[in-house]
Amino acid sequence: MTTPHDKFSAAVQALPLVAILRGLQPDEALPVGQALLGTGWSLIEVPLNSPQPLASIEALTVALPDALIGAGTVLTAQAVREVHAAGGRLIVAPNFDADVVREAVRLGLVCLPGVLTPSEAFAALGAGADGLKLFPAEMTPPGVVKALRAVIDASVALLPVGGITVDNLAAFKAAGASGAGIGSSLYRPGDAAPGVAERARRFLDAWRGTRTV
Repeated sequence: MTTPHDKFSAAVQALPLVAILRGLQPDEALPVGQALLGTGWSLIEVPLNSPQPLASIEALTVALPDALIGAGTVLTAQAVREVHAAGGRLIVAPNFDADVVREAVRLGLVCLPGVLTPSEAFAALGAGADGLKLFPAEMTPPGVVKALRAVIDASVALLPVGGITVDNLAAFKAAGASGAGIGSSLYRPGDAAPGVAERARRFLDAWRGTRTV
């Protein structure tokens, strides 16, 4: 049986980019999710400050069993339980809250808390985090990522989020980022699936170093 952690490990090897679908409507979830999966993306989060996020998460989980679907902006242990009940298996937060991480671990979910400093990073890993969301990346340019990577083991997934574009993704990768979370550069509320798919392909090319100007 494939576990959420198996899916996460496979995605980190294949295409470690997390689609952040903030503002997604439930009736948009399937076409957008299918467009992403069709371009090789398998990590998808619906932030909990989106309209009816649990409905979107449930629909995506049912329709895309090979993807790792979950929620972003998860701020409480109760929210972790609600995401789990909806079928979500990925928990992402803008901050580090030990209760959130421990509840995700208890339920067997992949958890990526937000950190900004080495102290937060090691506290999150000590609580059981599966990887680290480096947020906001506007405050941690590639040089900072390189410095953090010098003390954070290479086996730990380090994913900058916030302001990541096709133009700066390669620099973050070269500095030691394991991947990235992509928000408004990939999806804005109301975007149609074909446009999302096209932007997803551009990010894929940027990550793989096959992008042409």
